[in-house]
Amino acid sequence: MPPKVLIVTGDAAESLEVMYPYQRLREEGYDVHIAAPARKQLRFVVHDFEPGFDTYTEKPGYTWPADLAYSEVDPGEYAAVVIPGGRAPEYLRNDPELRKILKSFFDADKPVAQICHGPLLTAATDSLRGRRVTAYPALELDMQAAGATFQDTETVVDGSLVSARAWPDHSGWMREFLKVLRAKAPVDSPVD
Repeated sequence: MPPKVLIVTGDAAESLEVMYPYQRLREEGYDVHIAAPARKQLRFVVHDFEPGFDTYTEKPGYTWPADLAYSEVDPGEYAAVVIPGGRAPEYLRNDPELRKILKSFFDADKPVAQICHGPLLTAATDSLRGRRVTAYPALELDMQAAGATFQDTETVVDGSLVSARAWPDHSGWMREFLKVLRAKAPVDSPVD
């Protein structure tokens, strides 16, 4: 049985930041599950850039079912976790069940991939203190407040934590995350 990877998300997550890692990790042979506050059809969004706007715009994106609720997640069953961005992290960081799940991945030094606004979740678990990260550039002050060193670059690898700014950085982000994941949980070996 291939190692399992968990994607934690919710409504208003960035479509590309959920679907790209979901498909890429499945392509590699990992068993990927999407967890959300409840089992339901999730509604993602598309963030894009348009001339004349000072920030990104938001449009409706894909819908996709959550495989399980946070209350059903046993972090010990998963080799790694992926944390997409979008608007979802703004409210998900308040979920105590999700914070407990994420903290367990850091405590076990399992691979964590975060992108865009996803680091708001790991900041809420006090897991970024003393680490190097990147995130959506508007989060630079949030990352510093969480005790992290912010780097405005495509991808930052700090041990088992791999972060990226946003969906234009997907290729580099997944390339680096897969190096970390394959080293700790290759497809041909079970989760410890």
